[in-house]
Amino acid sequence: MKHTLTMIFAMMTLSLAAQTTADFENFNIGVDSFLNGSDGNGGFQNGNIFLTNSFNPAWGAWSGWGISSMTDTLTPGYLNDFSAVTGSGHNSTTYATAYVSGNSKLEIQGVAKGGLIGGFYITNTTYAYLSMRDGDGFAKKFGGLTGDDADYLLLTIKKYKDGVLGSDSIDFYLADFRFSDNSQDYIVKDWQYVNLTNLGDVDSLVFSMRSTDNSTFGMNTPAYFCMDDFTTEDFTISTTNIQTPTFQLFPNPTTDFIAIEGIETRNTRYSIIDLNGRLVQNANFSTSENRIDVSHLPKGIYVISIETENGKMSKKFVKN
Repeated sequence: MKHTLTMIFAMMTLSLAAQTTADFENFNIGVDSFLNGSDGNGGFQNGNIFLTNSFNPAWGAWSGWGISSMTDTLTPGYLNDFSAVTGSGHNSTTYATAYVSGNSKLEIQGVAKGGLIGGFYITNTTYAYLSMRDGDGFAKKFGGLTGDDADYLLLTIKKYKDGVLGSDSIDFYLADFRFSDNSQDYIVKDWQYVNLTNLGDVDSLVFSMRSTDNSTFGMNTPAYFCMDDFTTEDFTISTTNIQTPTFQLFPNPTTDFIAIEGIETRNTRYSIIDLNGRLVQNANFSTSENRIDVSHLPKGIYVISIETENGKMSKKFVKN
C-alpha cells in the first residue's frame, strides 16, 4: 500500500482547501442595515460567489440580491423586505436577501467556478412569512379560512455549466400546506440547509419561485427569501503528468456505481481518492468492463484517476 501511494502522489498533486464559505460578514454594515445595490456595482462578491443585483434609481427599487443585517421579525409589509424572520443570519449578523423577479442569478467564481458546490442555509423574510401566515392587502393567508387550502411557496434552483442550462433542479418549499393533516402544514421560520451537490459541476445558479396564490400579474405571495453560509468546494489538481480528461463518467452524482466511457479500459488502472487526499480504492480493469462499484464509499466528493499508457486522466464525482 505504501508503494502504491508513493507512485500516485509522485504523479499527481492534490491541492485541497476543502471549502470556502460566503458568510457575508465582510461587508461590515453594522446591525439593522442593508445594501440594496444603489452603488450601481451590479451585485455583491463574497467568498467564491457573486450575487447579481438590479437597482432602479428612479424608483429606488431593487431586484436580485441584497445584503442585510436587519433584525425586525414583527413588522409586516413590503417596507420590511430585508429582514429575515429569524432576526439574524445563520450563526452570524449578516446574510443575503433575494427578491426573485423572474430569475435571480448567483455566479460561481475563482477556483470554484465550473466545479462542485456544497450548499447554503435558507429561511423566509419577515415580509413573506407574515404575509403567508396572516394574509395582507396583496396576498392570501396560506391554508385559507379553514386551513384546508393546499397552498405552497416553492423555490427552484437550476445550474448553468458552459453556458448551458442544466435539466436537473433542486426544489425547496419555503411553505407547504398540502398535507392531509393540517398540523403538518408549515412556513419555514428557522435556518435550514439546502444541499446542492446533486447538481454536479456549476458555473452559475438561477433561482425561480412558484406559489399557489397568483393573479393575472403573477405571484401574489412575496417572492423573497434569505441565504447565508454558501459553501463552494475549492478543489484543484495540478500535475505535469495528468492529461486533459477525455473520458465520460456517469451517473454523477451516484449511489451504487460509476461507469467509464470514451477510453479503452482494458489493462488500465484506476484510483479513487477522497477530499483528504486518502486513497480509498484502486484496482486494474481486468477486462473491457467499465463499471466500478462505489456503493460501499461514504457520501462525499471523490476523484477517480485512470492511468493510461500516456499518463493519467482524472475527474471528480459525488457519492450520495
